Amino acid sequence: MTTEEKVGQLFFVRCPETGAAEDVAAYHPGGVLLFGRDFEGKTYGQVRAETDGLQAAAEIPLLIGVDEEGGTVVRASSNRHLRAQKFPSPQALYRAGGMEAVAADAAEKSSFLLGLGINVNFAPVCDVSTDSGDFIYDRAFGQDAAATSDYAETVTAAMDAAGIGAVMKHFPGYGDNVDTHTGIAVDQRPYETFETSDFLPFAAGMTSPTAAVLVSHNIVVSMDETLPASLSPEVHRVLREELGFTGVAMTDDLAMDALAQYSADGSAAVLAVQAGNDMIVTTDYESQIPAVIAAVEDGRISEERLDEAVTRVLAWKIRLGLIAPEGEP
Repeated sequence: MTTEEKVGQLFFVRCPETGAAEDVAAYHPGGVLLFGRDFEGKTYGQVRAETDGLQAAAEIPLLIGVDEEGGTVVRASSNRHLRAQKFPSPQALYRAGGMEAVAADAAEKSSFLLGLGINVNFAPVCDVSTDSGDFIYDRAFGQDAAATSDYAETVTAAMDAAGIGAVMKHFPGYGDNVDTHTGIAVDQRPYETFETSDFLPFAAGMTSPTAAVLVSHNIVVSMDETLPASLSPEVHRVLREELGFTGVAMTDDLAMDALAQYSADGSAAVLAVQAGNDMIVTTDYESQIPAVIAAVEDGRISEERLDEAVTRVLAWKIRLGLIAPEGEP
């Protein structure tokens, strides 16, 4: 693989409104992330034709993702042409039928998305939140760490059985912090809180071989006082060494306001790779991919770091059946 192809594989890009297939061919992204506008007013067949077209444009099979959490975040099932009803929230499912309902919903959701040509769901939300006043509460399981851990393990296992990738979010845990779509959030909680609560659902979900981890933009003072978690080498060290995670780690969307001060000239993308992310979720890939290529060429990002990241991305694609293992047809 060329440096350009390797770097492209590290990017999970927001699908542009026009010219998506051309950009897939030109930039070699590892994945394309679909949003509500990509489903709006379209039939099942139209969506599948578009995802098939994206795959046809890619030399290396694409991860095609969506946020389909259930409840308030339902990019695909909010389109009545695709599904009569939106997928319910995790809390509503659990109230109605316990963990059996959660598992059945995860299986049904996975089948629905795979039929549309989508092979990664940016779910489950693994944040521990029991306070209805928390920003993340409505998207979370709404129970304590032990119950949320059962939820994370149940959902990721069901998704793995269906053959779809999971993205557990938002490591190291959102807590009661504000929305980082609209600004910076500083988490002052002690490290022990993460050890005894927030880390547990992520650790439970890591038992699935097809689960990735999305890292938030919160500044978590007990781990790094200055950098957002997504750009922090120390937070990634904790993920790898303390929790033992070996799969794909990715940033939350670099376009979010919490990273505004780091976003000039593609610098956030360079910092993200240096910190230990294997994939970067972004809208601004036209500037960020060249910035990362330049950082590899001038040594700010080592060849070893690049190869480590792209190896994890390709291994994820192999586990999802998108690429045949070496030596197989």
